[in-house]
Amino acid sequence: MTHGTTALPAALAPYVSAVVPYDVDMGAPGVHRGLPGTALTFELPLDEPIDVAWAGQEATRRRAWSCVSGLHTRPAAIHHGGRQRGVSIALTFRGARALLGVPAGELAGELVSLPEVAPRLAHLPEQLAASPGPATVVRALAGELAAADPPAPRPGVGRALARIAAGHQVRQVADEQGWSRRHLQDLVRAECGLVPRDLRRVARLARSRHALVAAARSGRAVLADVAAAAGYADHAHMTREWVTLGGCTPSTWLLEELPFVQDVAAPPGTSWEASDHGGTP
Repeated sequence: MTHGTTALPAALAPYVSAVVPYDVDMGAPGVHRGLPGTALTFELPLDEPIDVAWAGQEATRRRAWSCVSGLHTRPAAIHHGGRQRGVSIALTFRGARALLGVPAGELAGELVSLPEVAPRLAHLPEQLAASPGPATVVRALAGELAAADPPAPRPGVGRALARIAAGHQVRQVADEQGWSRRHLQDLVRAECGLVPRDLRRVARLARSRHALVAAARSGRAVLADVAAAAGYADHAHMTREWVTLGGCTPSTWLLEELPFVQDVAAPPGTSWEASDHGGTP
C-alpha cells in the first residue's frame, strides 16, 4: 500500500487542498465507503474505471475514468476488484469555480465525470494513464488555472463558512458579518449546496474521522475522547451521526476502511481556510 499527499505549488493553494496518489491492495473484491467531507473531490483511477454509486441507490451507479462529487450527506459506495490505484484531488469551494467553472453548490449530491462538468479537463485521465503520478495532475491543474480567469474574492464568505463548520450558530455568524440570517443561509447553500446544519454535521464527521485515524495509528483509539474532541455531545451522539451520514459505526469503519486513500486526504477545514487571504473558498 502506498499513498501520501503531494506538495502543491503556491499558486494552487487557494484552489486545491490536496492531491493524493494511492495504490491500495485490499486482497479481494469489495466495496469502499466514501464518507461525506468538507471538500469537493474528483477521482482519477488507473488500471480500470471507477465504479461508484450513492450507497443504497443502485440507479446512480456509474463506471467512468473520472468522477467528480460535490458535498454530500450520505456515503458513496465504490466497488473495486481488490486493488485501487489512481489520484484523488480535493478542491476548495473557490477551486470549484476556478477549475470546474461552477459553484460548489451546483455539484452537491452529484456524481459526474470531468467531460460532463469540466470539458477542458477531460484530457486528464488520458494524460495520467500516459504518465502516471501526481505531478501530471498538478501540472494540468496549474495550466488550467493559468488559462482561466479566477473569480474575484468575496470578503467574509470563507470566514462565515469556517465558523459554521466549527459549530457556531447561524444567528451568531450572521451578526459577526453584519448579514441577515436569511442572507447567510442562502449564501451557505449557494456556496456548498448544504444548509448550515448539514455543513456543521459533515464538518464534524470529517474532524472525527481524522481524529479516529490519528488515534488508531497511535494505539489510543478511545471513541469517547474522539467524540468530545470533534464536538459531539457524547460517544452515542457520534455513533448515531456516523450511521446516518457514513452508513456504519466508527468502530466498523476503523476495522474495514482504515487503509484506504480517504484517510490521508487533506485535513478538514481546508476548503475555506485560504479565503481570508484570497476570497471565495
